[in-house]
Amino acid sequence: MPRMLDVSDDVRAEIGDEEADRLLAGDNAPGSYDCTSCRTPGDSGQERTSTVLFIGDETAVLAFAHATCLPSQVVQVTEEQLQGAVKSITGDSADLESEKSVPEQAVLGVTSGLVLIAGELHPALVVEPTGPIARPGATGAGDDFLPLLIEQGFMPVTELTEVPSVLHGWSVLLAVGQLHAVLQPSANGGQPVAWWQAHQPLQVTESWRAAANKHQQVLMFAAPVGSIGRQPREDLLRDALDKAAANGKLVAAAMPLAGT
Repeated sequence: MPRMLDVSDDVRAEIGDEEADRLLAGDNAPGSYDCTSCRTPGDSGQERTSTVLFIGDETAVLAFAHATCLPSQVVQVTEEQLQGAVKSITGDSADLESEKSVPEQAVLGVTSGLVLIAGELHPALVVEPTGPIARPGATGAGDDFLPLLIEQGFMPVTELTEVPSVLHGWSVLLAVGQLHAVLQPSANGGQPVAWWQAHQPLQVTESWRAAANKHQQVLMFAAPVGSIGRQPREDLLRDALDKAAANGKLVAAAMPLAGT
């Protein structure tokens, strides 16, 4: 049975035309799967599904995601991240068709929404990883996502009552009304580099873009895995942000708008 799969040109180039065509024909594609982004069940026979290929130094793992969560793409990760995630999830070695083998450090989920602060709507991005983020070189299963961001200048938020301070050197790249990247200062003082980059530019609403143009800045909130989740409405997103802040699991910064 053919599957509703999206296989990007990058993924096809890595796995080859023959394997890509088998997937699209439904030969090797799973019916049901756990989305590599939001961790909820999906069905490639009923809804559009993205193929996401994680590539380590020696191993490649094909995972699946709701097309509404992630576009089909290739994600480069370290072999250690890949093998560690594979063992924790499957208890086995990785192979190309192992759809549940998901390197949890690989993907940052980004949601856009309007946040009401002090009676005014502000454009916001909410960032939540799909798994714990370890400090480079660290061993163990700790989550250093918030400490790492605090070291970069993000500030802990306990309640959303005022606009966070501007994080100098960082910016949000918006071009032709689409979200392209979050930029951070380069370590060597050169051009800013992408801290997060959309594989394909993300659409934002007209009201979000209008608010961004009005304020000429975007608020970025970040929380560890499991703190926010996928929220279908902005009021639910706000509730999740308030809860994360109250639990000490939210950091924030304001960033100038780059582009239009």
